[in-house]
Amino acid sequence: MSPFPRYLIAALLAALAAAPVVQAQQNQPHAGFAYPAGGRQGDTIRVTIGGQFLERSTKAYISGRGIQAKVVECVKPLTPKQVNDLRERLEKLRKKPKDPEAVKELMAIREKLNEFQNSRTNPVLADKVILQFTIASDADLGQRELRLAAPNGLSNPLIFHIGQLTEFRKPEAKPSSEPPGGKRPQNPKDPRRDTPEPEMNVTLPAVVNGQIMPGGVDRYRFQARRGQRLVVVVSARELRPYLADAVPGWFQAAVAIRDSEGRELAYSDHYRFHPDPVLYCKIPKNGQYVLEIRDTLYRGREDFVYRVALGELPYVTGIFPLGGPAGKQTTVELRGVNLRTNELTVDATGRAAGILPIREHNNTLISNDLPFALDTLPECAEQEPNDDPAHAQTITLPVIVNGRIDRPGDCDVFRFEGRAGQKIIAEIDARKLDSPLDSVLKLTDAGGRQLALNDDYDDKGVGLMTHHADSLIAVTLPADGTYYLHLADVQQKGGEDYAYRLRVSEPRPDFALLVTPSSVNVRAGASVPITVHAVRRDGFAGEIAIALKDAPKGFSLGGGRVPAGQDQTRFTLMAPQTPPDKPLDLRIEGRAMIQGREIVRQATPAEDMMQAFIYHHLVPMQSLSVAVIGRERLRAPWKLLGEMPVKLPLGGTASVRFSMPRGPVLDKVQLTLHDAPAGISVQNMSLTQDSATVLLRADAEKLKPGLKGNLIIEASVERTVNPKNGKSPAQKRLVPLGSLPAIPFEVVAKHQAGRESAPRPPVLQ
Repeated sequence: MSPFPRYLIAALLAALAAAPVVQAQQNQPHAGFAYPAGGRQGDTIRVTIGGQFLERSTKAYISGRGIQAKVVECVKPLTPKQVNDLRERLEKLRKKPKDPEAVKELMAIREKLNEFQNSRTNPVLADKVILQFTIASDADLGQRELRLAAPNGLSNPLIFHIGQLTEFRKPEAKPSSEPPGGKRPQNPKDPRRDTPEPEMNVTLPAVVNGQIMPGGVDRYRFQARRGQRLVVVVSARELRPYLADAVPGWFQAAVAIRDSEGRELAYSDHYRFHPDPVLYCKIPKNGQYVLEIRDTLYRGREDFVYRVALGELPYVTGIFPLGGPAGKQTTVELRGVNLRTNELTVDATGRAAGILPIREHNNTLISNDLPFALDTLPECAEQEPNDDPAHAQTITLPVIVNGRIDRPGDCDVFRFEGRAGQKIIAEIDARKLDSPLDSVLKLTDAGGRQLALNDDYDDKGVGLMTHHADSLIAVTLPADGTYYLHLADVQQKGGEDYAYRLRVSEPRPDFALLVTPSSVNVRAGASVPITVHAVRRDGFAGEIAIALKDAPKGFSLGGGRVPAGQDQTRFTLMAPQTPPDKPLDLRIEGRAMIQGREIVRQATPAEDMMQAFIYHHLVPMQSLSVAVIGRERLRAPWKLLGEMPVKLPLGGTASVRFSMPRGPVLDKVQLTLHDAPAGISVQNMSLTQDSATVLLRADAEKLKPGLKGNLIIEASVERTVNPKNGKSPAQKRLVPLGSLPAIPFEVVAKHQAGRESAPRPPVLQ
């Protein structure tokens, strides 16, 4: 069998771009930290970004309004040649021990060599980009997303805060060869005995910024008056939610307030179930005080970045109720420190069901946000006494009950009437609404027989929560009669902050969507894989149609659907042939028919983050930002031909055809199925003048009928690389090029697929 002409091979590769692009795709910018991780309205500041493959960064993009950002400098670690030159210079300078200028240069070289050695220890943080931010005086307060842009793409987002307090910052930390679990002081129980760090004087209220290095303890000295109610709020884990290479998987900060004699007045290493600590301290007398911050395990690294707000700040510790009716006003009880009022009216007029952040003001200062849930079901308040079945509160379904476990050991019991065969969902929203309640929910019949029990329900849609403490029961009632729901705190705790929302209703099938990654880099005219994750609720298992919403011209989504019963599916995003001038924010939405109605949900961008070497979390982000890199290379994009989905018969084959654009000549191409179900493989491939055909095989021993999804085919090319010196022999390198449009498929029994295509396409040589 003779090989196909080279121009046909070139056509197969045209949509995937040429080899110089490949290296850019492999070496996409990665941002590891920003320091400082925030700034004040009206300030102009310099921010250092540390990461990998950042040396050619040209622009910075930050979400929201009121900030201008520009790249000032990119700092790349020394090359081996530069290191050798410095070492040679060092040897020469050592021969001039009495020359002051020589000694000064010698010390500078030693510092550079030390930084080089440390950057080799931490290559993912070695590149540095210096940015200048100009923040408008009316810039939106709160959390932003910061991305860097380079010719090889857009970086992942970093969290950056805009605040209203005076900012102080420690000098930027130097990289250390110590790992995140660095050496501890001899007596870690007494941080005052370690080698003291220089203190910084600050004026309250303020935000202090720093980086913790191994064994480090940062200290800030301030003046305070007797009777002041000082609030200290730490942002550390909030800034970088998960660390892949450290246990417990984030910077676990600890803070303390000490008086002028070193006595500890207050200490915190967490706040309720939040890793970031918050503490309150009533100042006993006029004088100087010191804030200390460190890692609880005395670890540290450049990306152990923190922001600490301290002063007489308004801080809301709890609200009640935790939610209210969508489209209406609700009066909410506030609890906290330095608040001007204990009551707030939440106006949800015109708002749909969902989460609404609320906050309080104290003069010109703004408090922290708390989530407020909006829903469309009827609501009622819990009524005491309801501690046992004899005093159970009667409820009529469907309903949302707003209540509290108001004292340690309290148990709230609710009674309702049910029918045989009736499906019931009883769900607690507490922990996800910032309540400390760790609920346990039990359903019994009129005779006290337990029908269902649940402590923790794992909600995949809450990516920042590592302890899922809310409860959910789904049960089919066995008979007509009276039933009882028992609600308590599993640790027998309670108090006015232990609020909850209890939903009792028949199932309300629904879904939420997340899409990863939140920064997408794609070659002009080519495709790139993305993943859509479906969070299914109340038993919904149906198919979800996925599409771009109001996408700019030239963007398209390949794949189309999340199959019934599946929680995630990979798709391909195709970019226009002409790159836009800047990254664009895209929106993806899903549609499904549920109980005769079409339900539409917009996908939330997210990052798939690893915690402590093993655990993965989907962390929600604000925007799905897409950078189209390179320039136009194609006359036409790839397109799938024929009826979809492709029917894959068990034990047989099915052909997939693509229309084929023309492009530059390359040597050879290899097609590989990426993350395909075990049992599906590419058997061979053939080419014609205007199309490419891929033959897929389904292994009958590894697959079952009914499996659906999308197949992602990735291409690579074997290139011959000639060395620059012309002396070494040429080398062959297999270089990945990109993805073809996603192929929807369904595995079927062999008799359902019809006849296989014949004759079989020839194998590409």
